[in-house]
Amino acid sequence: MTANHATVLIIGAGLSGIGVACRLRRELPDRDFAILERRDGIGGTWDLFRYPGVRSDSDMFSFGYEFRPWDGLQVLADGASIRTYVAATAREYGVDESIHYGLRVLAADWSGERQQWTVTALHEASGERQTWTCSFLVTCTGYYDYDRGHLPEFPGVGQFEGVRIHPQHWPRDFDYAGKKVVVIGSGATAVTLVPAMAGTAEHVTMLQRSPSYVFSLPSTDRITAWQRKVLAAPLVHRMTRRRNIRLQRLLFNASRRFPRAVRGLLLAGVRRGVGKGFDMTHFSPRYDPWDERLCAVPDGDLFKVLREGRASVVTDTIETFTATGIRLASGRELAADVVVTATGLNLQALGGASISVDGEVRGLHDVCTYKSVMLEGIPNLAWVFGYTNASWTLKVDVAAAYLVRLLKHMDATGQTVAVPVDRAANATGDGVVDELSSGYIRRAKDAMPRQGRDFPWRMVMDYRHDRKVLLSDPIEDGVLRFTGAPDGS
Repeated sequence: MTANHATVLIIGAGLSGIGVACRLRRELPDRDFAILERRDGIGGTWDLFRYPGVRSDSDMFSFGYEFRPWDGLQVLADGASIRTYVAATAREYGVDESIHYGLRVLAADWSGERQQWTVTALHEASGERQTWTCSFLVTCTGYYDYDRGHLPEFPGVGQFEGVRIHPQHWPRDFDYAGKKVVVIGSGATAVTLVPAMAGTAEHVTMLQRSPSYVFSLPSTDRITAWQRKVLAAPLVHRMTRRRNIRLQRLLFNASRRFPRAVRGLLLAGVRRGVGKGFDMTHFSPRYDPWDERLCAVPDGDLFKVLREGRASVVTDTIETFTATGIRLASGRELAADVVVTATGLNLQALGGASISVDGEVRGLHDVCTYKSVMLEGIPNLAWVFGYTNASWTLKVDVAAAYLVRLLKHMDATGQTVAVPVDRAANATGDGVVDELSSGYIRRAKDAMPRQGRDFPWRMVMDYRHDRKVLLSDPIEDGVLRFTGAPDGS
């Protein structure tokens, strides 16, 4: 078994892991670190998902890193462009040289006596096990299972003679030209797939059990394009980023305070996009805006293919698959050569690895988050989890900056261990993202950390709040407990 050591060990070379690594390289250039990545390339989610049309569902000026501006004008960028951006960022800061590929992390155990983590990883290609030790562990594994997407049990699925695909496992070079395609789902993946496939397939049907809120965004930021002609690029980036962050928060807060008004605005946008005579029940959810994440479509591409008849929407439930398609509860039959099950994700904490402290396993559901960055009772561990109601990377940026502040503070004070301690039994039964009611969130409640009654044990999905508490408030707050080296030095 191979043994290795790094002062800071980062798990995951996706958007989060690369962001943390670059922040360390920029602000703590003498601190050694390593990145363990299960896949064979940089990008995480954006390296895994290769289905037609895959793209961001957040604007790129807030989705990109604060320290390395997104220099395109695309509002919602395609997956390949995002993957290229993340990889180029890693190269620019030299952190790509610290990535160890093909390693699946199985377990991590903290030793209080040695004041270090021991991480066990499996090199999946060779079957070799590696041991890594580190002083500080940073988990950047995202929140879903890379091996299996969520797939409900559909009656009769075994008799279907066509091709069935889950978007998370899209076949390379799959040819669907001239095929009848049914996409099951109504979330961000489904509304991306339908217009992307409609130009090549004979016809695409989006089959949904219930509607989602869908709204159109311009594919190109024309305001930013104009500003770049007369202002310096760094200034334009700051202005655009600030504007988009504020608009995101305004929409979210308005949805919470004035749900009927926001619902009316969203549905009015759909009406304009699909044209007169379209059955609006297909885009009229039973829940309020932002009870689940909104689905953005660039230049109304989904509405366009529906208006032109190249695609259609059916709201119904599945009675059974048949040899040639799907029979619905209404009795209607949908003919299909290809069925795409855009039925969501299976959530998974820490990439499936187990965490223990002095040999005692700590289930994440048994602990609360501390400032949404660390975990109750677990020493020297950062848990990087982005926003679900805004651009994921906004939170990654401030979490990484907080980690740097914490490490600098520990260096300056001679402390070697930091652990959040809940002295007032703050834990509740709420999950960290219970404010959203999406199916994948409900399914993962028992796998994710819990919320506490009050901050810092309660997760606050608010960038403005997090910038203050993570970047300005004192590190020593009476909750985070510090200890020195074992010999007292």
